[in-house]
Amino acid sequence: MERNALQKLLAWNNDPRKKPLIVWGARQVGKTYLVKELFANTYYEDNYIYIDCKKEDEVREFCSHTANAEKIIEYLSLLKGKQITENTLLIFDEIQECPNIISSLKYFCQDFRQIPVIATGSMVRIKLQRETHKRGAADNGKFLFPVGKINQITIYPMTFDEFLMNSNRMLYNTIQKAYETKHPLDEKIHQLAMDQVYKYLLVGGMPEAVEAYIDSQSLFEPREILKVLYDNYLSDMELYQASQEAVLRSRTLFSNIYTELNKENKNFSPGLIEFKSKTRDYATSIQWLTMAHIVNQSFQLKEHITMPLMPDSESNFRLFLGDIGMFSYQSGINAASFISNERENILSGIFFENFVANELIAKEHKLFYWRGRTSAELEFIVESDNKLYPIDVKKGKGTLNSLQKFANHNKFECAIKVSKNNYGYNAEQKLLTIPFYFIPFIAMDLATGTMTI
Repeated sequence: MERNALQKLLAWNNDPRKKPLIVWGARQVGKTYLVKELFANTYYEDNYIYIDCKKEDEVREFCSHTANAEKIIEYLSLLKGKQITENTLLIFDEIQECPNIISSLKYFCQDFRQIPVIATGSMVRIKLQRETHKRGAADNGKFLFPVGKINQITIYPMTFDEFLMNSNRMLYNTIQKAYETKHPLDEKIHQLAMDQVYKYLLVGGMPEAVEAYIDSQSLFEPREILKVLYDNYLSDMELYQASQEAVLRSRTLFSNIYTELNKENKNFSPGLIEFKSKTRDYATSIQWLTMAHIVNQSFQLKEHITMPLMPDSESNFRLFLGDIGMFSYQSGINAASFISNERENILSGIFFENFVANELIAKEHKLFYWRGRTSAELEFIVESDNKLYPIDVKKGKGTLNSLQKFANHNKFECAIKVSKNNYGYNAEQKLLTIPFYFIPFIAMDLATGTMTI
């Protein structure tokens, strides 16, 4: 399957001053497939060495006792029977099982920069934090991250545009062209595109679930896959957390994201999960889930906004699940609801908010939302090229009351209303209306500072 992140790997590979690359990302989001199948097999053919640190015990044992890049190169050359040169790609997968390999990247960068090296792992930061904060660990025994000696990219679940380019390339091309030319789609095609959005809300972006949907054209098989992945995420919390209390709180927090959002005030409320609990009681769990890219955190902004965007309070925030398919599974809603004629009445607005949050995160935006003194709020605020873009997410037509109140306190370049409506622009109100299927493209333009009306 095609992935947008391949372009990032190609840019890294073509950089004459590239450093060893770490590919971050949650479990099962397609890191290994991207690096090995899409990148290595195509651009290095048979001239790469792939190491699975979870399975290859002898390599893990050797690398756990040395960070010397020269020794590692010599050992791997002899073990694999292949001379490692500047034309050989080294791939270290599941590096959370051997953190010392991360230390070695410093020396690959210093002494063997001509050799391309990629390391991937899902729980790397958590494993490192746990290892370096063990009680009784001497300061000189703590892990030192190779700051300044590596390049980094993060892989996320497949975004809606990736879902569509793999499941219906012709429709993807049509949508992309409409966005680039700033024209609304024909109403019938618009409805086809919206149908795909609803299917994506159920299937989500976990590659295994997407592949099952494409192969079977069934919305129920991906649901079974999501159940397994969801349970695996819960199991991971026991493997990488320090105490049973932390495990239980992280599992409870993860399992209640939908409940937290499905209330009038979507701000995180610890008392909803555990009677009389405080936000600080969940600080470690929130850090764990966000570091693992399982949950995305959005911070509140109030009244007058200044740039760069900064949270007005660490205690007011919202949490979104990193995959919309898992969010839909967690909600417990019947899969048939997503193709029902009554779906617009059945599905609450938080499905669309979580969807937009993930699209923004995948394009490296930090998440912020705005709340006025009354009930006014805007779901997302994006800063791009030193300009503000408030984003209003509406599952239906909605009103502009919140935007008008926002405008009383803040200047903005353009407001973006994301809804089921077709494309349109109101110059007088500085209001750009886009359908949900345009959000991946506009998120990219905002990220690159190339936004045009």
